[in-house]
Amino acid sequence: MDPRSEVLLRQADLFGGPLLLAGLPADDLFDRLPEARGWSWHAGEQALLETRFAGRSQFGVTPPSGEFAAAVLFLPKSRELTDYLLCALAAQLAGRELFLVGEKRAGIERAAKQLAAFGRARKLDSARHCQLWQVHVKHAPATPNLETLARHYSLPLSDGPLSVISLPGVFSHGRLDIGSALLLEHLDQLPTGHLLDFGCGAGVLGAALKRRYPESQVTLLDVDAFAVASSRLTLAANDLQANVISGDGIAAAPRGLAAILSNPPFHQGVHTHYHATENLLRHAAEHLERHGQLRLVANSFLKYPPLIEQYLGPCHTLAEAKGFRIYRASKQ
Repeated sequence: MDPRSEVLLRQADLFGGPLLLAGLPADDLFDRLPEARGWSWHAGEQALLETRFAGRSQFGVTPPSGEFAAAVLFLPKSRELTDYLLCALAAQLAGRELFLVGEKRAGIERAAKQLAAFGRARKLDSARHCQLWQVHVKHAPATPNLETLARHYSLPLSDGPLSVISLPGVFSHGRLDIGSALLLEHLDQLPTGHLLDFGCGAGVLGAALKRRYPESQVTLLDVDAFAVASSRLTLAANDLQANVISGDGIAAAPRGLAAILSNPPFHQGVHTHYHATENLLRHAAEHLERHGQLRLVANSFLKYPPLIEQYLGPCHTLAEAKGFRIYRASKQ
């Protein structure tokens, strides 16, 4: 059981009625709270929840409709995303209860201050290195328009400016990160065929690929619903068409790809995770056609070349700058 769920269950008498659990972990919480429904924006968690508790959790960037006696937000990593989620929930909870639960090292005490906009917040519990906060929603905000919270910026690429639209919570929100900037400079001589932007974020790489290789089919894949929504907005802003899908890791990707390109993140909240990238390297060959290419950018201290060579083929460093390297390998 997730420690945040354990803290909730210490106050189980507060959660007996119709309850919305936002950003919930895929643990046994639904078993203990039979009237609860879920809202998830993580495709992996959603898939696990759907397998065990079919129909009880909704995936997307807006909360499910319905009457809830209360809602619980499991603290996400982004302050801006937290602000949107709290407003989206509070807008449906006038005169009712909104709870916030999260780890201390993830910034739950700072995030709890955001509850003050809706009423007087109070801390209910502190255990398992987590805290649980509650606010009676006295001042319900208007339902937030997610697109108005987006950050817009333009990239001066060699083939013209590229407009980028980034929603709260998306990787490198509102700016181009160093790794992606380096990869954008090394998109030449890709094989012809179906191209995949793995971990697409705001859709920068996928949009650049579609514009540079207009005859190629391009797919953008991300585990996060807000990234998927951002990528669709970015494509539309540049009058580009590509396939944008949600899924947990490379297993969700199409087969027969000519190339997989990625700037895979390795941070998730306050924890560091390499699993998604390592899984990509182990299984990329299954999704590439013969002589299909993997091209990714990563922090230079990450020991990815041995994995690439073990599961795909000889690994070549195309470029190195500002602590990042671009690796290229082809399926033999």
